[in-house]
Amino acid sequence: MTMTTSANPQAEAHAPWGRVRQGRRTADRAMKLIATGFTFIAIFVLFWILGMLLVKGIGGLSFATFTEITPGPGSQGGGLANAIVGSFVLTFLGIVVATPIGVLAGTWLAEYGKKSKLANLIRFINDILLSAPSILIGLFVYVIMVEPFRGYSGWAGGVALGIIAIPVIVRTTEDMLNLVPGPLREAGSALGAPPAVVITSVTWRAAKAGMVTGILLALARIAGETAPLIFTALNNNFWFSPSLVGGVSNLPVTIYQFASAPYENWQQLAWAGSLIITLSILILSIVARRLVAGGK
Repeated sequence: MTMTTSANPQAEAHAPWGRVRQGRRTADRAMKLIATGFTFIAIFVLFWILGMLLVKGIGGLSFATFTEITPGPGSQGGGLANAIVGSFVLTFLGIVVATPIGVLAGTWLAEYGKKSKLANLIRFINDILLSAPSILIGLFVYVIMVEPFRGYSGWAGGVALGIIAIPVIVRTTEDMLNLVPGPLREAGSALGAPPAVVITSVTWRAAKAGMVTGILLALARIAGETAPLIFTALNNNFWFSPSLVGGVSNLPVTIYQFASAPYENWQQLAWAGSLIITLSILILSIVARRLVAGGK
């Protein structure tokens, strides 16, 4: 019995592709070109937007931008100090509202509900809420918190942002907990620990990097929301009261108002505010990716 070897291994390796008809090879090359072209278009548009923000936003950044309050109509100078602090407060309120609800709901879906009908219904509703227009959430909070109390408030704005963040945290928490190996849970149960202790001491610890990442992604999601704040926290050109009752200045609504104004300094501050929000979201996204990489 004799064994024969191919004289041209490279040709043999390409033989399967060589048997493909010319029309299919042409279609494959065309699809690659189309996909590559649209990828470069998307990258070009993204860098175009970022470049425009950098060019026009840096011109509006100064020490006064972070120390002075927003100027009135027709006045010169001014900054975004009150809007920056207001956005920080509203975003903090939103994530404080959303984190416990989202984490506990995601934990229930992953550890208790699993494939039950109720769990599937909650997942379906969560997916709807995840894709719901933010302006509808703003209107909802306006009806339940602004109209009954006859006034805008930072509390209403925080609740609106929290409702937007909840489905993001629920989805990421459930996904991260589902990635935890089953034997870890079984080991905890074998030691006699009740399910609540296994969840808090084993599964949460194993999935903490991904769960924190989901919270940071939700934070980035609500940091630039404008529509819900128009109906809840509104805006003003002064420092907000400690009670958060009345209009609370914030960056998204300030950018919306200043960008469409005829005053040059307002437009410059709008570009500066846009750059600040973009850089903040970029930093949060980088931190989230680093956490995921560390968790892995």
